[in-house]
Amino acid sequence: MFQEISYEMLEMNPFTAIGNDGFLVTAGTEDHWNTMTASWGGFGVLWGKPVMMIFVRDSRYTFEFLEKAEGFTCSFFGPDMKSALSFCGSHSGRDVDKAAATGVIPMVIDAPDGSERITFEQANLVFSCSKAARIPFEPSQFLKGEIEGHYPEKDYHVMFVGFIDTILAQE
Repeated sequence: MFQEISYEMLEMNPFTAIGNDGFLVTAGTEDHWNTMTASWGGFGVLWGKPVMMIFVRDSRYTFEFLEKAEGFTCSFFGPDMKSALSFCGSHSGRDVDKAAATGVIPMVIDAPDGSERITFEQANLVFSCSKAARIPFEPSQFLKGEIEGHYPEKDYHVMFVGFIDTILAQE
């Protein structure tokens, strides 16, 4: 069972939660959604509001859902879900039903605009975000040459900035 918490009460290390453990980025509706594992992201305050930033390549199936949706969720899990996250990061939702393959149980949560967002019953912590900005990476803007090494196929990320509407934590 989830309870809503304020961002001021948040207790997590974003560097290990994002960079080591990873999380699921999910967009869509109860009838049509997709999720993918991410290990790049960030939190902060932008335009006077708490935000989460996610980075998704346009080749990812989830990208299509992010483009159409008003918002997205970022769902964090315990170590017992590591294999599910690994699967969701290495298989496309175009080819496989990730929920059926991994046992993650999708659940609908309400967004502030009355639409629905998808997260998962097994998540420990969920950030429900409204899209605020979409910023494509431009290699001409990279200030360190080493960054280009992350893009041997020139498939640059798009950064989505989301205003954090709700944070849900398992009770």
